Amino acid sequence: SCLQVLRRLDEALVLEREIFAKKVALYGDSHESTILSGCNQTTLLIKMSAWQEANPFMRDQLLPVARHSLGPDHDLTLKLEQRLSLGLVAEAPRDDLRLKRRGVRRDPFDLDTGDNLLEAVTIMQDVAQRRRRIFGKGHPNTREVEANLSTLRSLAESVDSA
Repeated sequence: SCLQVLRRLDEALVLEREIFAKKVALYGDSHESTILSGCNQTTLLIKMSAWQEANPFMRDQLLPVARHSLGPDHDLTLKLEQRLSLGLVAEAPRDDLRLKRRGVRRDPFDLDTGDNLLEAVTIMQDVAQRRRRIFGKGHPNTREVEANLSTLRSLAESVDSA
C-alpha cells in the first residue's frame, strides 16, 4: 500500500487489521480472500520485525485454516509455512544464536534457539519437497525455498558445531 511505501507502517498495520476483520465478518475465516488478507497482515508484521506477533498469528490462526480450506499444497498455504519457518529463526535474537554457538544461554526462560532452528529446517524441507513436486525444480518459488533451506541448514550446522 502507499502507506508502506511512505514507511508509515503503524498506520498501514491498523488498516490491514481492519481489512482482515471485515473479511472475517463478511466471508468467514476460511475464505481464500480472508486468508490472503491475513497473509498481507503478516507481511507487514514481518516488515516491522514483529515476529512475536506474526509467528503465532501464522501458526495458530492462519495456517490451520489454510491447510483445511485451501489444502496443504495450495500456494498460499506453502507461502505461509515458508514465512513461519523463516520467522522461527528471525524471532530468536541474533545474540542468542551467537551465544548458543559458544554454549552460553542468556536467559533460561528464552526460547530454545536450537529447537526453533530445527523446527524451521523441518518445515522448510517439507515446503521444498512439496514445491518441487507441484511446481518443479525450475520454478522461481521452488528456487527461493531451496535457497532458504540451504541458508537454514548452514545456520543449523554452525550452531551444532559450536
